[in-house]
Amino acid sequence: MSVYLHHIETLVPEFAYDQSYARDIVASWVTDPKLQRVIKRIYNMSGIEKRHSVLGDFMPGAEPTLFLPGPAGRPIEPGTEERNRCFIEASRRLSVDCARRALAATPWVKASCITHVITVSCTGFYNPGPDFDIVTQLGLSDRVERYNLGFMGCYAAFPALRMARQFCIADPEAVVLVVSIELCSLHLQVREDLDSMLANTLFSDGVAAAIVSATPPDRLAFAMNSFATSLAVEGRRDMAWEIGNSGFNMILSSYVPDIIAANIRAVVEAAISDAGITYSDIGCWAVHPGGKAILDKIESELGLDPKFLKASREVLRDYGNMSSATVLFVLRRLLDDRTLPDGTSVLAMAFGPGLTIETAMMELTAAGSEARISDPGAKNLA
Repeated sequence: MSVYLHHIETLVPEFAYDQSYARDIVASWVTDPKLQRVIKRIYNMSGIEKRHSVLGDFMPGAEPTLFLPGPAGRPIEPGTEERNRCFIEASRRLSVDCARRALAATPWVKASCITHVITVSCTGFYNPGPDFDIVTQLGLSDRVERYNLGFMGCYAAFPALRMARQFCIADPEAVVLVVSIELCSLHLQVREDLDSMLANTLFSDGVAAAIVSATPPDRLAFAMNSFATSLAVEGRRDMAWEIGNSGFNMILSSYVPDIIAANIRAVVEAAISDAGITYSDIGCWAVHPGGKAILDKIESELGLDPKFLKASREVLRDYGNMSSATVLFVLRRLLDDRTLPDGTSVLAMAFGPGLTIETAMMELTAAGSEARISDPGAKNLA
């Protein structure tokens, strides 16, 4: 039985910061010339040109609302409660807006058709949460099943899509709405440790909504054929996400790209083996752009043609790392690429705390066509 990812809607907040502008702001917060040079180097080498945020605090001439000015022009770090309050306000607006756009873009999916809502976020909490807001504000049935995947990190879109697929296999009439809401900029850290500086370089805000069902597609879609999870446990202390008194703390060591590179070949081989295909069958890659160094390492380790990571590099360039929403932005870009033929096999992957590597085998499927990769069966429904 085939289950399809029919449509992906993406949305970013209204405030956009050029990477060079963000670099100069962060560099101005430190007095050590050596540290300023490090900051400028990692920003310049990030592969990012622009990032979006729900915060207008750092726009020229803006009156700050969360990061209030402190001594010597250095912002005062807000507490976790203040940051989360901003998450609640922005998430309610953005999650509903993105979900509404996803429904509008798939006319055959009426509000009454939605049977399940899965929300994903690692950047804030409230209850009743965005799932409740989506159901009540978009007029969904109050019998809709609601689930939240919280605090999993950048790879969480894959557990959400895998869960959606399982619901549709269990009930062929199910229509699942998956919404990822990541407002990473709320956890900007005004500190001088390397982990904080790396996180400040990369992370940004974005929302993505996806429609999943077993109904044959009416346009180009992804047939979701198999999912797999792998752990690189040696990276457990190199990538982590913890709740602190002044926001959420990202542990992101400079060794992460090397750890991923050391494990990526075995992970990919297991994923394609489960799907019953070979390397040569993969016509497209959708890799979570956790950072430029990660993409460079994967490209080098697997000997990939640069064209395979083009969409990932473009998303990194235009948006930065939006945690779990990012790979959905990459998949949306592939759906919009009219040069990819029906039947193209797609290997998608993302990385997160643990160090966890999630993969998914998908196939681009045009309206009225059948997915060509055989369903891998119950062993992948975990």
